[in-house]
Amino acid sequence: MKKYMYLIVGGGMTAVAAIEGIRANDPKGAIGVVTDEKYPPYKRPPLTKGLWLGKPFEKIWFNLEKYGVDIFVSKKMVMLDPSAKVALDNSGEIYSYEKLLLATGGSPKKLRLTNPHPEIIYYRTLADYEQLRLLSETSQSIGVIGGGFIGSEIAAVMRQTGKDVTMIFPENSINVNIFPKDLSSYITQYYISKGVRVISGSFVKDIEVEGAKISLATNNSETVMMDAVVAGIGLEPNTDLADIAHLKVDNGIIVDEYLQTSDPDIYAAGDVANFYSLQLGKRVRVEHEDNALSMGKVAGNNMSGQKLAYTHLPAFYSDMFDLGYEAVGELSSALQVESV
Repeated sequence: MKKYMYLIVGGGMTAVAAIEGIRANDPKGAIGVVTDEKYPPYKRPPLTKGLWLGKPFEKIWFNLEKYGVDIFVSKKMVMLDPSAKVALDNSGEIYSYEKLLLATGGSPKKLRLTNPHPEIIYYRTLADYEQLRLLSETSQSIGVIGGGFIGSEIAAVMRQTGKDVTMIFPENSINVNIFPKDLSSYITQYYISKGVRVISGSFVKDIEVEGAKISLATNNSETVMMDAVVAGIGLEPNTDLADIAHLKVDNGIIVDEYLQTSDPDIYAAGDVANFYSLQLGKRVRVEHEDNALSMGKVAGNNMSGQKLAYTHLPAFYSDMFDLGYEAVGELSSALQVESV
């Protein structure tokens, strides 16, 4: 059995921030990080931006050696027993803990297809980047399914690398669920002006492999032939372990103001955590780097003896070709628009 004062399940940016928070109060307490990815923690934003535009690959890694952390890669936690304070991974290894953080993030939503195909890259991880990078060496036409955060970023960066890009999404325009209609329409036209083919108001209902090509059939009887296909249609929070432990779950893992779950020795943070936002006056689950880092830091501090309330106002940013935006609060096209 491996024994830790602090055990972190998940190896993303939330975990890194939590480590920093823990070490701010406890320089020596044993920390273990267990991730189902084959890599130690890395910076996720470059996967859809910098790595395609010249950022050195070695710049994505975090320097965690100074924190004295044990990191276990390619390990998936399959059992969590809060009463015994132990967790079990898929290799049979048992981990004990005093405080545990669930930073399990989310998994890409999958397309509902008549015949699902493994050729689709559901873009999320460094392994997905490597798969697309390899395909891009022999592929000219790239199909991007989804017109939200991930879809718009991938489509832009693929076009910037000289690929022929086709976007397919069911909404009328890009990011229409978060931006006002006029702004969303402007962004869509901007993408078209950059050479991106946009097929809006459509969804992919079937995929066939025809030789070296992938055929995408839409609900509008349109067929598109691509060399490679990437999908970014949202995330499902990874709550399996919380369910096993009988923690409270509702659109993520429910946490209080101190990021404690329904078990006070188990915390949750990042994409998977559902918290009450004082500023917004409601419970939210935020999928963005800003929240992952801020929430992870508070969770780490609280796991190591502090009592800090999480009051951070969610912030967002993205880059699409030469366009960039930063926002705070709630991003929704349902909000009233005020011009200044």
